[in-house]
Amino acid sequence: MLEDCDEATFLSCREALKSDTRKGILRLLEKTAHRLESQKAEAARLKLLYTYEADLAREAGVTCWVGIDEVGRGPVAGPLAAGAVVLDPETRIPGLNDSKQLTPEARERIALQVKEEALAWAVSFVDNEYIDAHGIVASLKKAFSEALAQVEESLVGRGMQVGLVLLDGNPIGFDPREHNVVKGDAKCASIAAASIVAKVERDALMVRLAADYPQYGWDANKGYASEEHMKAIERYGLSPLHRMSFCTSFSQMALF
Repeated sequence: MLEDCDEATFLSCREALKSDTRKGILRLLEKTAHRLESQKAEAARLKLLYTYEADLAREAGVTCWVGIDEVGRGPVAGPLAAGAVVLDPETRIPGLNDSKQLTPEARERIALQVKEEALAWAVSFVDNEYIDAHGIVASLKKAFSEALAQVEESLVGRGMQVGLVLLDGNPIGFDPREHNVVKGDAKCASIAAASIVAKVERDALMVRLAADYPQYGWDANKGYASEEHMKAIERYGLSPLHRMSFCTSFSQMALF
């Protein structure tokens, strides 16, 4: 009963067992107390994740806001991805967190729930050729703008209009409604959700692309400059999906 009881039941059981000195009972009580404390801490973290952005929206005088985050700024291969999510303020998604703090399995599970319960969501990709031609800042602006536009189009039928754009990181100036939150994926629920769906969608794309270029191991490294990836570039050269501007220090520059 203690394994999955609530706090009230635990306190009642602990009182009833306070004179019991059996080691097994003491361990079980300690384990249950730790579980309940962890659950309480997680509930407080999740509440803060939602109330922080709700307070920002209230200060801005708006009732609809979107969280935006990017994934794939640093890889040497594959696209940049931007996620945009408008959450239902009345709904809580258990486990929602900065995507970097989650296991791949947890990201998949939470991304699915975000997609099911969000009022709107979108992921936009900017390919390596655009990144090479225009640079990472212009690419970020393009990805953010496209993801935001998709979300706003989805909201038209609901009679909703985005009044605040919460963007993770430093100012980039892609939209006049932009409000920047440093480490926003750990502070704002909608930014965290955007980081998760963008990460899951980009990872899935890199796994698909790896089937065409298996020598680079993109299914594992997702295009980042792992040691194995660098060795593959040295051996096979660059593929059409590598970011040339990110690879100028590599010895073999011939296209695959």
